[in-house]
Amino acid sequence: MTGGSGVVVLDNGGGLLKAGFGGDMNPTAVVPNCMAKPPGSKKWLVADQLQAQDVDVTGMTLRRPIDRGYLINQEVQREVWERVIRNLLQVDPNNSSLLLVEPQFNPPALQHATDELVFEELGFKSLCVADAPSLVHLYEASRQPSLFRAQCSLVVDCGFSFTHASPVLQNFTLNYAVRRMDLGGKALTNYLKELISYRSLNVMDETLLIDDAKEKLCFVSLDVPGDLRLARLSSNDNPFRCSYILPDGITYKKGFVKDLDEACRYSSLPANGESVRKDSSDSDRSKFEDKKKPELSQNEFVLTNERFLVPEMVFHPIDLGMNQAGLAECIVRAIQACHPHLQPVLFERIILTGGSTLFPRFTERLEKELRPLVPDDYQVKIIAQEDPILGAWRGGSLLAHRPDFESMCITKSEYEEMGSMRCRRRFFH
Repeated sequence: MTGGSGVVVLDNGGGLLKAGFGGDMNPTAVVPNCMAKPPGSKKWLVADQLQAQDVDVTGMTLRRPIDRGYLINQEVQREVWERVIRNLLQVDPNNSSLLLVEPQFNPPALQHATDELVFEELGFKSLCVADAPSLVHLYEASRQPSLFRAQCSLVVDCGFSFTHASPVLQNFTLNYAVRRMDLGGKALTNYLKELISYRSLNVMDETLLIDDAKEKLCFVSLDVPGDLRLARLSSNDNPFRCSYILPDGITYKKGFVKDLDEACRYSSLPANGESVRKDSSDSDRSKFEDKKKPELSQNEFVLTNERFLVPEMVFHPIDLGMNQAGLAECIVRAIQACHPHLQPVLFERIILTGGSTLFPRFTERLEKELRPLVPDDYQVKIIAQEDPILGAWRGGSLLAHRPDFESMCITKSEYEEMGSMRCRRRFFH
């Protein structure tokens, strides 16, 4: 055992699985929660094997244990957990406790399937289950005195499958007030795949590569109409234009951004979206020169307005045909479902977590969208986590290191004696 305690902390996200030991600051492993098979191969690669430098992820067939936020394939999940726990953490489950971060509103049938996996197939000696918002609050309260004193916050988790706005009071998530958007990182990647496939190359089977392009190149616009005008300019004047190179399987096995300086040009633009333009004759000349340029090579694609239209889904899903409220409305509805005395306190303590909050300018845009929807006498304060992907895991690590942690767990013998449903009552689910 290499960790600070005999407790394994597992944040089983739909996209990334985070695993390590209670008491540690960072997880030992942050790996894709899936299995994948290269074209023409019979061997499935599991979790960290997909991250190896010599692995080309082009055209891989993916199998994920989690779909729309919930466990749907127990067999794949067992393979991934076995790999992480025995190979990466090098733990014997028979001598270890498990703290598992579970999806909110997990149905009883899936709770039972999870318990079966933990106790019967992997053989852990005890289990504690927690939800992400309460753990994120616990971690941030340990770092910020104002959160600790208020004992409440609104945790906005923009994850892989869903986005949740969850009020937390005294480390308990107020389930009656939680509001959800059926939109997460997976939907954003799928939208980017569709845009690229329609405009340049067919990349519908390249989920892992487009995930990478999205994370490296997308950003949130503070002025969508202005940025759309800039995105129509010819290549030299266009501050958003950049290229992503796909692996060729010989020279390089991973996709990458062709010119990082070019890709970051947009960040020096004024916030109002205005740009210094050349006179019209220069602009016309560059357009003409553009037409003479040769076609792009087969293994690259160019992005312009896609870079900010993809994250725009989070703020205005209705513009893209999804009949849902945007993130700002979702937050307001969650807070309005709470007691009136809590509402001003929650608006001042909004915590952003989850991988989709990593887009540049996300916090500024959310504040801009929220302010008109909030009463004038309320303050709006948004706390962006230092590392939003690890927020829930770090809260779990703190909880697992508490001296009374074992009293919160159900043991294997209790599970065998009473069954899953009766044991689960201990977790207030």
